[in-house]
Amino acid sequence: MFDADTAMREKIGVVYDGNNFPTNWTARQLAGIMAGFYTQWDNALFLKYIENFKLPTNQKIKHYSRGMTMKLAIAVALSHHPQLLILDEATSGLDPIVRDEMLDVFLDFIQEENHSVLLSSHITSDLEKIADYITFIHNGKLIATVSKNELIYNYAIMRCKESQFLTLDTSDILAYRKRDFQIDVLVSDVKNAQRKYKNVVIDHVSVDEIFLMLVKGERI
Repeated sequence: MFDADTAMREKIGVVYDGNNFPTNWTARQLAGIMAGFYTQWDNALFLKYIENFKLPTNQKIKHYSRGMTMKLAIAVALSHHPQLLILDEATSGLDPIVRDEMLDVFLDFIQEENHSVLLSSHITSDLEKIADYITFIHNGKLIATVSKNELIYNYAIMRCKESQFLTLDTSDILAYRKRDFQIDVLVSDVKNAQRKYKNVVIDHVSVDEIFLMLVKGERI
């Protein structure tokens, strides 16, 4: 059935966290159903993904492992030639080898100029590998949207003594947290901080630590 939103749906591929296919079907049966949903369904491409992922076509989906199920979902999502791929915790719960394999597929997908991926994930190492921009959301509240390169190369944490903290320009402080014997200060321009505060230890840190500072740190 076609409606006003059919063209839009054709351009979007979606992968959820979990199995959303009838478990008594096989991959081959699923492909037959999908061909009726999408006008651009490419069965040859689907079979290519299935072969590359080493998935059995005639085994019922209920006998698939979690990793196999996620590979099947990704094969389905990509086989109708979408322009936007939406992934909801698609890599969570997968072993590192399968996760890395999936991320390589996503990286291949976005090589096309008109392709984009929207990935919701708590695994920040996955975001560091494939993201151009990272949006932090906590308790439904938007904390920040920053380019990955800016986070990696420009954001840093200064490890200050209290006397040093009191001398800082408040406009340089994104957030701060008091520790037992120091105050950690998040800055967004590490080179500027290094020039201004030569006696303060400044560390490049992980995306996880930046996120914790943005969420749990105090603001001035």
